[in-house]
Amino acid sequence: MDYYLAPLEGITTYIYRNTYHSIFPPMEKYFTPFLVPRPKKGFSSRERKDILPEHNEGLFVVPQILTNRAEDFIYAARMLMEYGYGEINLNLGCPSGTVVPKGKGAGFLAHPAELEQFLDEVFSKLTVRISIKARIGMESPQEFGPLSQMFQKFPLEELIIHPRIRADYYKNQPNLAVFGEAFRESRCPVCYNGDIFSPGDLERLRLEFPGLATVMLGRGIIANPALRWECGRELPEKGQNHGAGEEPEATQEWFHSAGEGPKATQEWFHSAGEGPKAMQEWFHGTRKGTEPVATQEGILLLQGQGTGQPRIQAEKHKKFQQFHEALYQNYQEAFGRDRGVLFKMKEIWHYMIQSFTNYKPYAKLIKKAESLQQYETAVRRLFQEQEVTSHGRFSF
Repeated sequence: MDYYLAPLEGITTYIYRNTYHSIFPPMEKYFTPFLVPRPKKGFSSRERKDILPEHNEGLFVVPQILTNRAEDFIYAARMLMEYGYGEINLNLGCPSGTVVPKGKGAGFLAHPAELEQFLDEVFSKLTVRISIKARIGMESPQEFGPLSQMFQKFPLEELIIHPRIRADYYKNQPNLAVFGEAFRESRCPVCYNGDIFSPGDLERLRLEFPGLATVMLGRGIIANPALRWECGRELPEKGQNHGAGEEPEATQEWFHSAGEGPKATQEWFHSAGEGPKAMQEWFHGTRKGTEPVATQEGILLLQGQGTGQPRIQAEKHKKFQQFHEALYQNYQEAFGRDRGVLFKMKEIWHYMIQSFTNYKPYAKLIKKAESLQQYETAVRRLFQEQEVTSHGRFSF
């Protein structure tokens, strides 16, 4: 299973992407918050900072463009190609009330003839790989059938489907029936995006769509940065089990990468040849005497159904704290110790706070903080007094 980081405006910028990548298992692709082409003006200074190659070293980054004008997309794409980007994503999913009325984002889906003309011009003039991230319609899921057929006319690198209509915003349940039809009929690779908040959510998707190879994580991983680790790539294919002593390929890649991968993750699992005992027992089969522990049992531990859960939760708590400290420090290095950093961190905590036990009083303290000192006090208390959960139940 491949994992992508979804683009969230104001959150998944290069600072967040790099901090995440240095601490947690890396994503196969990181999508930027949307860029808005400005003919003859280029990108804004904020957008340029986000896409500079030196700000994205070691990451597979896919810039996302928001526009309904083919000439603007082509102009922006050529600039991005000069930076060395080999794939560009078109935003057909943004539901914002400031975007949709302009016929952009999800609003572009309401104009299929214009969208097809747009794609025809773009593909005829560009050689860069192009993917699309789309909702399934503006007002009705029935809109996506013709849209999906139209997409098949073009050599898309990938089609990322968030199976909600624009009117849903982020409410209601993702429409898996519409996703399934598009998934089965698509000639290009399809990625699923929407409401993956726990390993159980991912497992249910894989059982329903056995050939699903790629998912995009958004709000769920902002709330729980360890979600990619918890889901892992160790979940066996339907009807398959890993034998005693076997390690899934992806697990080997990350945990036994012989010097490759983010330094922080190596230190965590391979520091001085040791590392958290629960993780060694899980992946190296030393628990229960000498009998190797099956991968599925490790998954049960992560889901809170095994005796190793307290140790795993302690490690998760430690990684959350390490991630917060690094992100907070990186924001300060970029913006100084001013209120801008405070607002940035509050955006993150809008999601991440719900991964803690008894979080509501601390959420209020963080929200009311008017200085970095007040903020630091509130967060310190949270980490000292509460635990990180694995319930995967969020309300945002």
